[in-house]
Amino acid sequence: MSEIALYGIANCDTVRKARRSLDAAGVGYRFVDFRKDGLEEDRLRHWVEAVGWETLVNRRGTTWRQLPEDQREGLDAERAIPLMLEHPALIKRPVIEHQGGVRVGWNSDTATALGAG
Repeated sequence: MSEIALYGIANCDTVRKARRSLDAAGVGYRFVDFRKDGLEEDRLRHWVEAVGWETLVNRRGTTWRQLPEDQREGLDAERAIPLMLEHPALIKRPVIEHQGGVRVGWNSDTATALGAG
């Protein structure tokens, strides 16, 4: 399998779980902390094309709830992308790039597909 890139925030519980699973299974990956290291707009646009902006926006988190209502209302891809770039914690985590495409979140299907399940 080609290299796996795992994007997220280091102190996110779900990202920690994914990293522990990959490490325990001996699966190699590259971790990118998009809060600390930043995120390129082109990469984010690729994710939006691959999985949709609705999948990427974490509407359950504190960052979403703290946004002014006018920023949350009538959201579409062209409004969501700049918001996610400005507030990386709005992005569901982890985002995983691998040979099979882009996956968002961590569950047993993702773990199995990446050889960690």
